Amino acid sequence: MPDPSAPAPSASPAQPVLLVRDLTVRFERGGRRFNAVDGVSFAVAPGETLGLVGESGSGKTTIGRAILQLLPQGSTVEGAVLHEGVALNTLSAAALRARRARLQMIFQDPVSSFNPRRAVEEIVAEGLAIQGLPRAERTRRVEAALADVGMSREAVRGRRPHQFSGGQCQRIAIARALAVGPELIVCDEPVASLDVSVQAQVINLLGDIRARRALALIFISHDLAVVRNVSDRVAVLYLGRIVEIGTNDALYARPAHPYTRMLLDAVPVPDASRRLVPAAVPAEMPSRLAPPSGCRFRTRCPRAQSLCAEAEPQLRPVPAGQQVACHFPHDEPAPGAA
Repeated sequence: MPDPSAPAPSASPAQPVLLVRDLTVRFERGGRRFNAVDGVSFAVAPGETLGLVGESGSGKTTIGRAILQLLPQGSTVEGAVLHEGVALNTLSAAALRARRARLQMIFQDPVSSFNPRRAVEEIVAEGLAIQGLPRAERTRRVEAALADVGMSREAVRGRRPHQFSGGQCQRIAIARALAVGPELIVCDEPVASLDVSVQAQVINLLGDIRARRALALIFISHDLAVVRNVSDRVAVLYLGRIVEIGTNDALYARPAHPYTRMLLDAVPVPDASRRLVPAAVPAEMPSRLAPPSGCRFRTRCPRAQSLCAEAEPQLRPVPAGQQVACHFPHDEPAPGAA
Protein backbone atom coordinates (compact mmCIF):
# COMPACT_ATOMS: atom_id res chain seq x y z
CA MET A 1 0.00 0.00 0.00
CA PRO A 2 1.50 3.39 -0.98
CA ASP A 3 2.30 5.89 1.71
CA PRO A 4 0.18 9.05 1.07
CA SER A 5 2.54 11.13 3.20
CA ALA A 6 5.59 10.39 1.02
CA PRO A 7 6.68 13.11 -1.41
CA ALA A 8 5.27 12.80 -4.93
CA PRO A 9 7.55 12.61 -7.96
CA SER A 10 8.66 16.03 -9.17
CA ALA A 11 6.59 17.69 -6.46
CA SER A 12 6.88 21.40 -5.92
CA PRO A 13 8.70 22.31 -2.68
CA ALA A 14 5.66 24.24 -1.40
CA GLN A 15 2.99 22.45 0.61
CA PRO A 16 0.76 20.99 -2.11
CA VAL A 17 -2.88 21.97 -2.38
CA LEU A 18 -3.42 18.60 -4.09
CA LEU A 19 -1.51 15.34 -3.82
CA VAL A 20 -2.22 12.42 -6.13
CA ARG A 21 -0.51 9.24 -5.04
CA ASP A 22 -0.40 6.02 -7.09
CA LEU A 23 -3.79 6.69 -8.68
CA THR A 24 -5.21 3.77 -10.67
CA VAL A 25 -8.60 3.86 -12.40
CA ARG A 26 -10.15 0.74 -13.97
CA PHE A 27 -13.04 0.59 -16.43
CA GLU A 28 -14.86 -2.33 -18.02
CA ARG A 29 -15.43 -2.72 -21.76
CA GLY A 30 -16.95 -5.76 -23.43
CA GLY A 31 -16.63 -7.78 -20.24
CA ARG A 32 -12.91 -6.98 -19.94
CA ARG A 33 -11.40 -4.63 -17.37
CA PHE A 34 -8.51 -2.33 -18.17
CA ASN A 35 -6.53 0.42 -16.47
CA ALA A 36 -7.34 3.83 -17.94
CA VAL A 37 -4.93 5.34 -15.39
CA ASP A 38 -2.16 3.22 -13.91
CA GLY A 39 -0.13 4.32 -10.88
CA VAL A 40 -0.03 8.07 -11.49
CA SER A 41 1.50 10.36 -8.83
CA PHE A 42 2.00 14.12 -8.76
CA ALA A 43 1.52 17.19 -6.56
CA VAL A 44 0.18 20.67 -7.29
CA ALA A 45 1.34 23.64 -5.22
CA PRO A 46 -0.81 26.69 -4.44
CA GLY A 47 -0.82 29.07 -7.40
CA GLU A 48 0.87 26.53 -9.69
CA THR A 49 -0.32 25.31 -13.09
CA LEU A 50 0.39 21.69 -13.93
CA GLY A 51 -0.19 20.68 -17.55
CA LEU A 52 -1.34 17.14 -18.37
CA VAL A 53 -0.64 16.29 -22.02
CA GLY A 54 -0.88 13.26 -24.25
CA GLU A 55 -2.84 11.76 -27.12
CA SER A 56 -6.51 10.85 -26.86
CA GLY A 57 -6.80 7.78 -24.65
CA SER A 58 -3.78 8.62 -22.51
CA GLY A 59 -5.91 9.08 -19.36
CA LYS A 60 -5.81 12.88 -18.97
CA THR A 61 -9.55 13.50 -18.54
CA THR A 62 -9.95 10.39 -16.38
CA ILE A 63 -7.36 11.80 -13.96
CA GLY A 64 -9.23 15.11 -13.80
CA ARG A 65 -12.54 13.42 -13.11
CA ALA A 66 -10.97 11.08 -10.56
CA ILE A 67 -9.60 14.07 -8.65
CA LEU A 68 -13.11 15.51 -8.31
CA GLN A 69 -14.74 12.10 -7.75
CA LEU A 70 -16.79 12.40 -10.94
CA LEU A 71 -16.11 8.99 -12.46
CA PRO A 72 -18.98 6.90 -13.85
CA GLN A 73 -20.51 4.07 -11.89
CA GLY A 74 -18.73 0.77 -12.30
CA SER A 75 -15.26 2.27 -12.31
CA THR A 76 -12.75 1.12 -9.71
CA VAL A 77 -10.30 3.56 -8.11
CA GLU A 78 -7.17 2.76 -6.14
CA GLY A 79 -4.56 5.06 -4.64
CA ALA A 80 -5.02 8.39 -2.91
CA VAL A 81 -6.26 11.84 -3.94
CA LEU A 82 -5.62 14.22 -1.06
CA HIS A 83 -6.74 17.82 -0.73
CA GLU A 84 -4.86 19.49 2.10
CA GLY A 85 -4.15 16.05 3.55
CA VAL A 86 -7.77 14.82 3.34
CA ALA A 87 -8.42 11.75 1.15
CA LEU A 88 -11.36 12.75 -1.04
CA ASN A 89 -12.42 9.18 -1.77
CA THR A 90 -13.02 8.54 1.95
CA LEU A 91 -15.44 11.45 2.47
CA SER A 92 -19.17 11.12 2.90
CA ALA A 93 -21.41 12.60 0.20
CA ALA A 94 -22.15 15.64 2.38
CA ALA A 95 -18.48 16.23 3.26
CA LEU A 96 -17.45 15.87 -0.39
CA ARG A 97 -20.14 18.31 -1.49
CA ALA A 98 -18.86 20.89 0.98
CA ARG A 99 -15.24 20.46 -0.13
CA ARG A 100 -16.07 20.59 -3.85
CA ALA A 101 -16.56 24.33 -3.59
CA ARG A 102 -12.77 24.52 -3.24
CA LEU A 103 -12.10 22.13 -6.15
CA GLN A 104 -13.82 23.01 -9.41
CA MET A 105 -13.77 21.87 -13.04
CA ILE A 106 -14.08 23.62 -16.41
CA PHE A 107 -15.32 21.27 -19.12
CA GLN A 108 -14.24 21.07 -22.75
CA ASP A 109 -17.77 21.70 -24.03
CA PRO A 110 -19.25 24.29 -21.68
CA VAL A 111 -22.69 24.36 -23.34
CA SER A 112 -23.31 20.66 -22.68
CA SER A 113 -22.51 21.26 -18.99
CA PHE A 114 -25.18 24.00 -18.75
CA ASN A 115 -28.89 23.54 -18.15
CA PRO A 116 -30.29 25.11 -21.35
CA ARG A 117 -33.50 26.13 -19.57
CA ARG A 118 -31.70 28.26 -17.01
CA ALA A 119 -30.58 31.84 -17.40
CA VAL A 120 -26.84 32.47 -17.20
CA GLU A 121 -27.17 34.23 -13.83
CA GLU A 122 -28.77 31.09 -12.39
CA ILE A 123 -26.06 28.88 -13.89
CA VAL A 124 -23.26 30.94 -12.33
CA ALA A 125 -25.10 31.08 -8.99
CA GLU A 126 -25.98 27.38 -8.84
CA GLY A 127 -23.06 26.34 -6.66
CA LEU A 128 -23.73 29.21 -4.27
CA ALA A 129 -27.37 28.18 -3.99
CA ILE A 130 -26.32 24.62 -3.17
CA GLN A 131 -24.11 26.05 -0.42
CA GLY A 132 -27.17 27.85 0.99
CA LEU A 133 -25.78 31.38 0.71
CA PRO A 134 -28.26 34.26 1.12
CA ARG A 135 -29.58 35.80 -2.11
CA ALA A 136 -27.73 39.10 -1.59
CA GLU A 137 -24.40 37.32 -1.16
CA ARG A 138 -25.10 35.14 -4.20
CA THR A 139 -25.79 38.25 -6.28
CA ARG A 140 -22.57 39.90 -5.12
CA ARG A 141 -20.46 36.84 -5.93
CA VAL A 142 -22.07 36.33 -9.33
CA GLU A 143 -21.33 39.93 -10.26
CA ALA A 144 -17.72 39.56 -9.09
CA ALA A 145 -17.20 36.30 -10.99
CA LEU A 146 -18.69 37.70 -14.20
CA ALA A 147 -16.51 40.81 -13.84
CA ASP A 148 -13.45 38.57 -13.46
CA VAL A 149 -14.15 37.03 -16.89
CA GLY A 150 -14.91 40.36 -18.56
CA MET A 151 -18.70 40.14 -18.52
CA SER A 152 -21.32 42.17 -16.68
CA ARG A 153 -24.51 41.04 -15.02
CA GLU A 154 -26.45 43.41 -17.26
CA ALA A 155 -24.98 41.78 -20.39
CA VAL A 156 -26.21 38.31 -19.37
CA ARG A 157 -29.44 39.28 -17.60
CA GLY A 158 -32.30 37.01 -18.65
CA ARG A 159 -30.27 35.37 -21.43
CA ARG A 160 -29.64 31.65 -21.89
CA PRO A 161 -26.49 29.80 -23.03
CA HIS A 162 -27.58 29.35 -26.67
CA GLN A 163 -27.58 33.14 -27.06
CA PHE A 164 -23.80 33.36 -26.54
CA SER A 165 -20.78 32.41 -28.67
CA GLY A 166 -18.48 29.52 -27.79
CA GLY A 167 -15.88 31.84 -26.28
CA GLN A 168 -18.52 33.64 -24.21
CA CYS A 169 -19.89 30.31 -22.98
CA GLN A 170 -16.41 29.28 -21.87
CA ARG A 171 -16.12 32.57 -19.96
CA ILE A 172 -19.45 31.80 -18.29
CA ALA A 173 -18.17 28.34 -17.35
CA ILE A 174 -15.07 29.91 -15.81
CA ALA A 175 -17.27 32.38 -13.90
CA ARG A 176 -19.37 29.50 -12.55
CA ALA A 177 -16.20 27.82 -11.25
CA LEU A 178 -14.86 31.04 -9.74
CA ALA A 179 -18.08 32.03 -7.99
CA VAL A 180 -17.70 29.45 -5.22
CA GLY A 181 -14.14 30.56 -4.38
CA PRO A 182 -12.03 27.52 -5.38
CA GLU A 183 -8.37 26.90 -4.59
CA LEU A 184 -7.84 24.59 -7.55
CA ILE A 185 -9.56 24.29 -10.94
CA VAL A 186 -9.25 21.32 -13.27
CA CYS A 187 -9.39 22.71 -16.83
CA ASP A 188 -10.33 19.86 -19.17
CA GLU A 189 -9.41 20.90 -22.73
CA PRO A 190 -10.93 24.35 -22.08
CA VAL A 191 -9.90 25.83 -25.45
CA ALA A 192 -9.99 22.78 -27.74
CA SER A 193 -13.37 23.70 -29.28
CA LEU A 194 -12.50 27.38 -29.84
CA ASP A 195 -10.84 29.09 -32.78
CA VAL A 196 -7.25 30.29 -32.35
CA SER A 197 -8.01 33.95 -31.57
CA VAL A 198 -10.57 33.01 -28.92
CA GLN A 199 -8.19 30.39 -27.51
CA ALA A 200 -5.65 33.14 -26.85
CA GLN A 201 -8.27 35.26 -25.07
CA VAL A 202 -9.34 32.39 -22.79
CA ILE A 203 -5.72 31.40 -22.04
CA ASN A 204 -4.83 34.99 -21.13
CA LEU A 205 -7.97 35.21 -19.02
CA LEU A 206 -7.06 32.08 -17.07
CA GLY A 207 -3.55 33.43 -16.52
CA ASP A 208 -4.85 36.75 -15.21
CA ILE A 209 -7.38 35.10 -12.89
CA ARG A 210 -4.77 32.67 -11.60
CA ALA A 211 -2.45 35.56 -10.73
CA ARG A 212 -5.17 37.65 -9.05
CA ARG A 213 -6.67 34.81 -7.03
CA ALA A 214 -3.53 32.70 -6.46
CA LEU A 215 -5.36 29.74 -7.99
CA ALA A 216 -3.81 26.37 -8.73
CA LEU A 217 -4.72 24.91 -12.13
CA ILE A 218 -4.52 21.48 -13.70
CA PHE A 219 -4.58 22.19 -17.43
CA ILE A 220 -5.50 19.16 -19.54
CA SER A 221 -4.75 19.34 -23.25
CA HIS A 222 -3.46 17.39 -26.24
CA ASP A 223 -1.93 20.61 -27.60
CA LEU A 224 1.64 21.07 -26.35
CA ALA A 225 1.85 24.57 -27.82
CA VAL A 226 -1.08 25.68 -25.66
CA VAL A 227 0.24 23.93 -22.54
CA ARG A 228 3.61 25.64 -22.96
CA ASN A 229 1.96 29.05 -22.62
CA VAL A 230 0.07 28.30 -19.41
CA SER A 231 2.01 25.75 -17.34
CA ASP A 232 4.75 25.85 -14.74
CA ARG A 233 5.27 22.09 -14.91
CA VAL A 234 4.15 19.49 -17.44
CA ALA A 235 3.34 15.79 -17.06
CA VAL A 236 3.30 13.74 -20.26
CA LEU A 237 0.97 10.71 -20.21
CA TYR A 238 0.98 7.60 -22.37
CA LEU A 239 -1.52 4.76 -21.98
CA GLY A 240 -2.38 5.79 -18.43
CA ARG A 241 1.13 6.37 -17.09
CA ILE A 242 3.33 9.44 -16.66
CA VAL A 243 6.36 8.99 -18.91
CA GLU A 244 7.94 12.39 -18.27
CA ILE A 245 7.34 15.21 -15.78
CA GLY A 246 9.26 18.37 -15.10
CA THR A 247 9.36 22.12 -15.37
CA ASN A 248 8.06 23.77 -18.49
CA ASP A 249 11.49 25.13 -19.46
CA ALA A 250 13.35 21.84 -18.99
CA LEU A 251 10.82 19.63 -20.72
CA TYR A 252 10.41 21.81 -23.80
CA ALA A 253 14.11 22.65 -24.15
CA ARG A 254 15.43 19.09 -23.73
CA PRO A 255 12.66 16.47 -23.93
CA ALA A 256 14.10 13.21 -22.65
CA HIS A 257 11.40 10.64 -23.45
CA PRO A 258 11.04 9.61 -27.11
CA TYR A 259 7.26 10.04 -26.81
CA THR A 260 7.61 13.63 -25.57
CA ARG A 261 9.95 14.35 -28.47
CA MET A 262 7.44 12.80 -30.88
CA LEU A 263 4.67 15.05 -29.57
CA LEU A 264 6.83 18.15 -29.80
CA ASP A 265 7.92 17.27 -33.35
CA ALA A 266 4.24 17.15 -34.31
CA VAL A 267 3.57 20.74 -33.16
CA PRO A 268 3.04 22.92 -36.27
CA VAL A 269 5.70 25.59 -36.83
CA PRO A 270 4.81 28.68 -38.93
CA ASP A 271 7.91 28.44 -41.12
CA ALA A 272 7.45 27.95 -44.86
CA SER A 273 11.14 27.07 -45.28
CA ARG A 274 10.96 24.17 -42.83
CA ARG A 275 11.02 20.78 -44.53
CA LEU A 276 8.35 18.36 -43.39
CA VAL A 277 9.81 15.08 -42.15
CA PRO A 278 7.57 11.97 -42.10
CA ALA A 279 6.87 10.52 -38.67
CA ALA A 280 9.50 7.98 -37.68
CA VAL A 281 7.13 5.98 -35.43
CA PRO A 282 3.81 4.20 -36.00
CA ALA A 283 0.87 6.55 -35.53
CA GLU A 284 -1.50 4.14 -33.80
CA MET A 285 -1.52 3.81 -30.03
CA PRO A 286 -1.79 0.18 -28.79
CA SER A 287 -5.05 -0.99 -27.25
CA ARG A 288 -5.53 -0.17 -23.58
CA LEU A 289 -7.16 -3.61 -23.21
CA ALA A 290 -3.82 -5.27 -23.98
CA PRO A 291 -0.91 -2.84 -23.50
CA PRO A 292 2.59 -3.97 -24.52
CA SER A 293 4.78 -5.66 -21.96
CA GLY A 294 7.54 -3.66 -20.31
CA CYS A 295 7.59 -0.11 -21.67
CA ARG A 296 4.20 0.70 -23.17
CA PHE A 297 5.74 2.98 -25.79
CA ARG A 298 8.25 0.42 -27.07
CA THR A 299 6.12 -0.63 -30.07
CA ARG A 300 6.39 2.95 -31.42
CA CYS A 301 9.82 3.86 -30.08
CA PRO A 302 12.86 4.22 -32.37
CA ARG A 303 15.20 3.61 -29.41
CA ALA A 304 13.56 0.40 -28.13
CA GLN A 305 15.77 -2.57 -27.18
CA SER A 306 15.07 -6.03 -25.74
CA LEU A 307 15.18 -4.61 -22.20
CA CYS A 308 12.18 -2.41 -23.04
CA ALA A 309 9.99 -5.50 -23.55
CA GLU A 310 11.19 -7.14 -20.34
CA ALA A 311 11.03 -4.39 -17.70
CA GLU A 312 8.70 -1.45 -17.22
CA PRO A 313 10.78 1.72 -16.71
CA GLN A 314 10.15 3.83 -13.61
CA LEU A 315 10.39 7.61 -13.29
CA ARG A 316 13.96 8.71 -12.57
CA PRO A 317 15.80 12.03 -12.82
CA VAL A 318 17.79 13.02 -15.90
CA PRO A 319 20.45 15.76 -16.21
CA ALA A 320 18.04 18.33 -17.68
CA GLY A 321 16.10 18.28 -14.40
CA GLN A 322 12.88 16.47 -15.22
CA GLN A 323 11.97 12.87 -14.42
CA VAL A 324 11.50 10.31 -17.17
CA ALA A 325 10.26 6.71 -17.34
CA CYS A 326 12.56 5.39 -20.06
CA HIS A 327 15.46 2.90 -20.18
CA PHE A 328 17.18 4.88 -22.95
CA PRO A 329 16.19 8.56 -22.68
CA HIS A 330 17.53 11.16 -25.09
CA ASP A 331 19.77 12.71 -22.42
CA GLU A 332 21.80 9.51 -22.41
CA PRO A 333 23.79 7.79 -25.20
CA ALA A 334 21.69 5.99 -27.79
CA PRO A 335 21.56 2.17 -27.54
CA GLY A 336 24.67 0.65 -29.03
CA ALA A 337 26.62 3.91 -28.97
CA ALA A 338 30.29 3.66 -28.06
